[in-house]
Amino acid sequence: MEKKVENYDVVIIGGGPSGLTAAIYCGRARLNTLLIEKSLVGGLATYTNEIENFPGFPEGVSGLGLMKLFEKQAKKFGVKFKLTDVRSVELEDEVKVVETFRTTYHAKTVIIAAGGRPRITRAKDEEKYLFDKGISFCATCDAAANTGKTVMVIGSGDAAIEEGMFLTKFAKEVIVSVIHDTGKMDCNEIARDAALANPKMTFKWNTMTESFAGDGHLDTVNLKNLKTGDIEGVKVDSCFEFIGYEPNTEVFEGKVNMSKRKYIYTDEHMSVGIPGVFACGDVREKELKQVATAVGDGAIAGVAAEKFIAETEMFENQIMQKDKIGLIYIYSAIDAPSRELLPMMQEIESVFNGQVKLNVIDQYKGKSLCDRLGCDIEPMTTFYTKDGKVMDVCGQCDKKSIMTRLNKLVAQPVEVVV
Repeated sequence: MEKKVENYDVVIIGGGPSGLTAAIYCGRARLNTLLIEKSLVGGLATYTNEIENFPGFPEGVSGLGLMKLFEKQAKKFGVKFKLTDVRSVELEDEVKVVETFRTTYHAKTVIIAAGGRPRITRAKDEEKYLFDKGISFCATCDAAANTGKTVMVIGSGDAAIEEGMFLTKFAKEVIVSVIHDTGKMDCNEIARDAALANPKMTFKWNTMTESFAGDGHLDTVNLKNLKTGDIEGVKVDSCFEFIGYEPNTEVFEGKVNMSKRKYIYTDEHMSVGIPGVFACGDVREKELKQVATAVGDGAIAGVAAEKFIAETEMFENQIMQKDKIGLIYIYSAIDAPSRELLPMMQEIESVFNGQVKLNVIDQYKGKSLCDRLGCDIEPMTTFYTKDGKVMDVCGQCDKKSIMTRLNKLVAQPVEVVV
């Protein structure tokens, strides 16, 4: 069966904080915007019981509650949502292609905001107990189901300790496996001190997961002591893993530049180095991955996508117009000689009696337009076009030279005056 094709200005892949923020910006700019999310709108942020470091919420806010607000705001600006999985992408051409199981989406720009997923220990038999069989990655989701039970938390970072303390509100006992020496954790000091003082939390220091066991459902986590090598079987009702995340970038491998850890490289404008393709949020190679930084990334990506579309339309319809011979003058507003030539360029356009269309580009404000022309950002560079194609280029040309070149292109040459 032939797939249905839908056309959009912007397709955003991923519905976490960065993708939703990009969607808000694109929707507000009245771009026809589609957001594709394969599982849960809001991403991993929805699994966080309480977010206390996002500006504007001095009493804290639940991750799910915050993401619902993001989604509501995006929908207010007309953003469309599709819950489906992206199977392949083609990003190099002018029209980007994003393919799902049932539909092929064509877009002028693509924003990759696919986020990440919880990292697993890869200990023996772990796959037998993932998710609904005893191993969980979301305290908010599964805490109530563990009321009065014994649970294990693997990890000692901020998420592990904070979620572990949340679990103590429900569980009878929370056992934490920590790879470090006694008293040392990867979380912030406030969380560490609170955890050590929590009577429901106990710690297995210098340990890592060796294997998981149970009869259909997890009942034992076997921990290996990193100093002695001894294996201890710890009886639990369930286990929560908080040992970091991995980026959801498999579908983009070979399509964009990535680090060894499979995070996507971008510049400060969130561009991946392919015209019209941007990445934001936890898929980026960057230092800090938080809701606040994801929002900043998404804002930049959304603005960049809007600017790219506007500049593309300007470039095609105005700069490379086909109605007249084009005279494109690139200048520097801070360079006096090139700035002083503007009146001369306007005079030349007038002399040719409607046969020539002058476009002026500031090399700083219009850098991306210069890039499209292949300009090396030299002040006083002039391009000559015909039928939407560059026919000739010159650097620091005088009036006579410019008019002589134009006379070779126009239907009715004019007298060269200096």
